[in-house]
Amino acid sequence: MKQLVSFVIPCYRSAQTIGRVVEEIDAAMKELSGYAYEIVLVNDASPDDTFDVIRSLCAGRKDICGVNLARNFGQHAALMAGFRHVRGDVVVCLDDDGQTPAEEVGKLLVKLEEGYDVVYAKYTHKQHSFFRNFGSRVNERMTRIMLGKPKELYISSYFAMKRFIAQELIRYENPYPYVIGLVLRATKRIANVEVTHREREIGTSGYTMGKLLGLWFNGFTAFSVKPLRIATVIGVASACGGFIYGIYTVLKKFLNPEVPVGFSALMASMVFFCGLILLMLGIIGEYIGRIYISMNNSPQYVIRESVDERDAE
Repeated sequence: MKQLVSFVIPCYRSAQTIGRVVEEIDAAMKELSGYAYEIVLVNDASPDDTFDVIRSLCAGRKDICGVNLARNFGQHAALMAGFRHVRGDVVVCLDDDGQTPAEEVGKLLVKLEEGYDVVYAKYTHKQHSFFRNFGSRVNERMTRIMLGKPKELYISSYFAMKRFIAQELIRYENPYPYVIGLVLRATKRIANVEVTHREREIGTSGYTMGKLLGLWFNGFTAFSVKPLRIATVIGVASACGGFIYGIYTVLKKFLNPEVPVGFSALMASMVFFCGLILLMLGIIGEYIGRIYISMNNSPQYVIRESVDERDAE
């Protein structure tokens, strides 16, 4: 019996590229024996006609499912929506812009068969812009420090995982999903395989600085308490520094009464420590705010409509 591979593709402003990605998947899977496949396309409320293209791709095909989200919830929420629509033994996630080569999916599938639970594509040379590459480096450092990612593990948006991992991921129903954090807490049997990363032919990246910061905050606050511990350490260090400086000031004045009291130094210290306090309060407030939103059952995503003929006779 053939293994069913489910491709999950979050789509945003990809009306001109998603058709090519689907064609490449079709061609790649025809070359692989022992596998059947399906494709789940999740439109993350694109402002263009992406879902119209998805609807046309679904027409007459029982192996493609289209999901249209009510508003833009972000890439990771779109992935979670896709995971809840898959039926495969293996789930493969890739981008909608053609930069992640579907033709090399066989490398990921072979590596999974070696006994790994998740396999990430590793790019020798990334064809992203400087901004995206910088964001990726920051994200890599964040996941290593905050989430305990092994240093040698490369994380990308192109990966394959076994079905039980996908089922574990969708148990998370809070409004701030972070797929990398969910994977890292589900298994340690993760590997890399090298694939080619292509240049973007059409359009620009949908990731803005605001979206990247929001993604990093998800990782900080949803899957780690290390920011709070760092805040505690900084607070203790600042308090100790202030105490030592206070003793130094008293002794200096006692030993030399002619030394003038430093107003500028005092104001600089006050501004510095007040800034630290506000920063720590902001971190704590971020945690509390997300707890409040989660308790109010804010949705992870909302589906406006779907096109699914996989059960059609």
